[in-house]
Amino acid sequence: MKDKSKHFGLLGRNISYSFSKGYFEEKFEKENLHGFTYENYDIQDIADFRAISQKNLKGLNVTIPYKEAIIPFLDKLSKTATEIGAVNTIKFTKKGKLKGYNTDFYGFKNSLLPLLKPEHKRALILGTGGASKGVAYALLQLGIEYTFVSRTPGSNNLNYTDLSKEIFNNYQIVINCSPIGTTPNIDLSPDLPYEYFTSAHIAYDLIYNPSQTLFLQKAEQAGATVKNGLDMLVWQAEKAWEIWNK
Repeated sequence: MKDKSKHFGLLGRNISYSFSKGYFEEKFEKENLHGFTYENYDIQDIADFRAISQKNLKGLNVTIPYKEAIIPFLDKLSKTATEIGAVNTIKFTKKGKLKGYNTDFYGFKNSLLPLLKPEHKRALILGTGGASKGVAYALLQLGIEYTFVSRTPGSNNLNYTDLSKEIFNNYQIVINCSPIGTTPNIDLSPDLPYEYFTSAHIAYDLIYNPSQTLFLQKAEQAGATVKNGLDMLVWQAEKAWEIWNK
């Protein structure tokens, strides 16, 4: 395997900052995987994926905003990706088929586990995009109840204006699955009553660049335990690597 070239990449929009390219290139170098490459495929429209899918690729990671939009372009989904309704990993099979997987839930679950205490029973998920679906699936596996928070009113979610001290007392984990606060917009944060965070809370941000978002800074100042998305990315990347090399 080490002498054969294999090509991988990341599909997304505005992804020059991405973790994945640097991570996998460093991995290839450390493991002496000569001829292995990893490229960013930065597209403005999901329809542009058709040209990428014709390339000689072994696998792709998928990031914002295409984790749901990519599904119609795939030949098959794993059971987990089907249940979640979002894909962040694609395997190009030997038969030329494209199979979608979700490793986000795996990464999130493994990175959250060390922080959990008995009092962490309920979670607020900020955002309703593709990343939030993997997070919700992981929470379900962990036996943690969750409620989505969105700027768009809906019967199954709270609005940001609904968030009160009582709600914060009832939800001990707050997870930012929105892109608010990502570089270069580091002076932005989700519109929350940060004064209601306590030492009993976990504030988790899927964002890793910057390493401490304004969301995490404000939550930490109020006493919360904070965590960014870097460990999640490492876990999900290694799971993707395992899938590509099965």
